[in-house]
Amino acid sequence: MKTIHKTAISAAAVALLTGLASSAAFAADEPAAEVEVSPITANVSLVSDYRYRGISQSNLRPAIQGGFDYAHESGFYIGNWNSSITWVNNLSPSVSSGIEMDFYAGFKKELIAEGFASDIGVLQYYYPTSGNFVSPNVNPNTTEIYAAQNYTFGPLTGFFKFSYAVTNTFGYNQSSGSYYPDLTANYDTGIWGLAVNAHVGYQKIAGQQVIAGTPTASYTDWKLGLTKDFGGGLSLSAAYIGTNAAKSGSTYAYQSPAGKNLGGSTGVLNLTKTF
Repeated sequence: MKTIHKTAISAAAVALLTGLASSAAFAADEPAAEVEVSPITANVSLVSDYRYRGISQSNLRPAIQGGFDYAHESGFYIGNWNSSITWVNNLSPSVSSGIEMDFYAGFKKELIAEGFASDIGVLQYYYPTSGNFVSPNVNPNTTEIYAAQNYTFGPLTGFFKFSYAVTNTFGYNQSSGSYYPDLTANYDTGIWGLAVNAHVGYQKIAGQQVIAGTPTASYTDWKLGLTKDFGGGLSLSAAYIGTNAAKSGSTYAYQSPAGKNLGGSTGVLNLTKTF
């Protein structure tokens, strides 16, 4: 369940070195070398708490993450992203999983106008597990399809996205048809490489009956933060993240084995290197 959404495919520029022995007059006559753009990018991150749609996937502990993207000039892209996790262990005492593996593919193109890329794709969340679930219906593996519209207005960028589950959703029985609309905005301040980040989304878990004494699984999440771009593909972000995930009595809808609220408001740090 990735934080950052993989619908935004970036390209890394590769600097071309010129020969130091060339004379100034000769260099002036040479045409400028074109910058070669690689269709493959990779990233690695360290986070203080892996939050996905506002819910901790690492039981409020740090996580390491990484992945890669391939983006073709036609607009087709494919990629993989992974993170250390612990939340699957909460589903059944006989099952454990320490990693989330996301596989995705789609098509992204500026169909409306420059700076307004439309994006459609499919995303498979896969959790390699050891042990057996008490019921196969609680299997956390999930498939979603999504559509997003990116936008650019000067220093303001972001996207509106709608994700729809075509299978059961993250271990919830009879939850096919769950959905998640979300809006993300980033504002480049133009000062010290700082950008302001904001996000709001709503996770609807389909097929869940209202049971007295049991908190509902659907909720709204939000985020407000800052990102510092150090250049060279290195960035550091700090965000305040929260949800209105329900509580019934002393039980939270999303709860750690120790009884802590996995959807509670908190600050999160994320250090990312993009290659």
